[in-house]
Amino acid sequence: MKRIFFLICIFAIALQACNSNSSVTLESPDGACQSIVSSTEESVHFSLLFDEDTLLSNVALHLFADSVDLMKGVQFSNIQQSEIDETWQTVNGKNPTARNHYNTWLINCKNEAGQTFEMEFRVYNKGFAYRFLFPVKDKSVTETSTIQFPSDFTFWSYNGENQDVGPIKVSDYGDKVVRNPVVLQTRNKNYLAIHEAAIFHYAPFVLTNQSQERSFQLHQNCIPENTSVISSWRAFIIGNKPGDLIESNLLVNLNEPCKIEDPSWIRPGRTMWDWRVWGYTAPDGFTYGLNTVSHKRFIDFAAKNNVQYLLIDADWYGPEFSENADPTSAREGINIEECMAYAQKKGIGVILYLNDVGARKFGLERVLKQFADWGAAGVKYGFMQGTPREKVLNTRRIVELCAKYKLMVDFHDNPIAPSGDRRTWPNLITKEFGHSQADAKRSYFPETSVTFPFVNMIAGPLDLCDGWFGLNDAFGHGRQKVFEPIPGTVAAEVAKPIVVYSGLYVLPDAPEEYMKKDDLFDCIRQMPAQFEGYKVLRGEIGRYISVARKAGDEWFVGTLTNRDKRQLKLKLDFLEPGKKYIATFYEDAPDSHYLNNKEAYQIRKNIPVYSETTIIANLASGGGQAIWIRPVND
Repeated sequence: MKRIFFLICIFAIALQACNSNSSVTLESPDGACQSIVSSTEESVHFSLLFDEDTLLSNVALHLFADSVDLMKGVQFSNIQQSEIDETWQTVNGKNPTARNHYNTWLINCKNEAGQTFEMEFRVYNKGFAYRFLFPVKDKSVTETSTIQFPSDFTFWSYNGENQDVGPIKVSDYGDKVVRNPVVLQTRNKNYLAIHEAAIFHYAPFVLTNQSQERSFQLHQNCIPENTSVISSWRAFIIGNKPGDLIESNLLVNLNEPCKIEDPSWIRPGRTMWDWRVWGYTAPDGFTYGLNTVSHKRFIDFAAKNNVQYLLIDADWYGPEFSENADPTSAREGINIEECMAYAQKKGIGVILYLNDVGARKFGLERVLKQFADWGAAGVKYGFMQGTPREKVLNTRRIVELCAKYKLMVDFHDNPIAPSGDRRTWPNLITKEFGHSQADAKRSYFPETSVTFPFVNMIAGPLDLCDGWFGLNDAFGHGRQKVFEPIPGTVAAEVAKPIVVYSGLYVLPDAPEEYMKKDDLFDCIRQMPAQFEGYKVLRGEIGRYISVARKAGDEWFVGTLTNRDKRQLKLKLDFLEPGKKYIATFYEDAPDSHYLNNKEAYQIRKNIPVYSETTIIANLASGGGQAIWIRPVND
């Protein structure tokens, strides 16, 4: 039946492009994903189908070299087709390995003006991508393609440091920019995500909604390097359900293999963080500030509680936006050498903040070398300035120089979207690609926690600074860097490190707040520095999500809901059949609420579970549940 439907679609497209002089049929290894690429006198077009569902009815590719339309009257020739099936080891991935299985076509193209270039297509079982290769000299290449949808799809999209856009119909959004990644639900209830992979050379492409035409226009300007242009990949991730988009490895697979010869020094993990704790007074009377004494207290807590790092944030070398603040020397009250030596003795790595102003004024490489000489484990880079293309090039330069000095990188405030580039440079461990909790001087609400994983996290690992335990006292109790009350339940804060994939999970609260709820913090303490699997059990964008993460023979399950109180049935069929496990449940109390009763929780221990077990997650309004599952040894 699927084959008949596919042939009908080919015939329909052939009728539409009756003047076509070139056509190529593309198909995934399992035949589920199919595309027809055809050329007419005016442009090159392609469609995209998945399991008899038309995802894209007609994508018209328009490219210009200066003012010349490269896509007019294109003839295809020397078509090279092959199948690739490889498995590679990840360094900072959702799973230890990633399978890269696709069919690929490299098509030589010659237009009516006699100009030649190549188009490359890859078709995966649940994905599709294309890019251009131009041997042009001293000419910029501009793409202005139209992505046509067969009906009025519903979509969600990234929205900077705000709640994501959506759900909204294409026709209702108006003729406005749609930021990547964007997720669409098709008329057959499948899901399609549009993003970009391998953003290394040019400014990211821009999507503009065309509400009346039910389409997006894609615009990108590629400036030639070394007399040639190789565009980034335009990537389309496909899923039967929204969780499939999160689990996909399409973006990393479209990037080049790791360029770090020995990446063993790259170690994902959790980190304490000084920034939001400034001004907090502990029960013993100690008040945290920007000083070495405070940093040592963080280090002591980290060493005792399976936390791998301390992140020392802005102002440690002076006001971060001051051109006189030198990041190769610490301000008064901070002895960075003493702090580094103390951390090393305790087995804790230190990550240092670096503002773009200081990097430019005092020399990026000079600063990074000094960080490495001190023994830093990584850099949090903030507030990069420049045009979009300058940010792309500067991001690449920073990541490569950090790799040279064996430093991991966490980018504050983007500066460009993740694009699977962590495969090539796995020291790029996370980005604040969204609204990090309490950042921008405001808080986000529960719906953000169940939207970002389905949209923002498709692009890559996120630094969202979740894990608040002192929710009642976070605002208005001396903390200088918390500007609004933090909504949510403490049980949800324990579930977030499971749901949110990140190479560096930043814990924002004071050590004493974690110690007050030591039985609850034990769930985080038992988590590995890096999980070994990521499986979405259930989820609906903006409503709820449940994720299982593997840790050796153990599993952790995290579940979150929006403002709606709900019960969810969760099957534990990911457990090994025939094996007995015991589970500890960290969950909302019956009267928990994200605004009125944030810190109420309950713990149930030693609950027998098996692969046949179905459990009930009872979630408070804005709440969550975490489960620690471990095998019972005979």
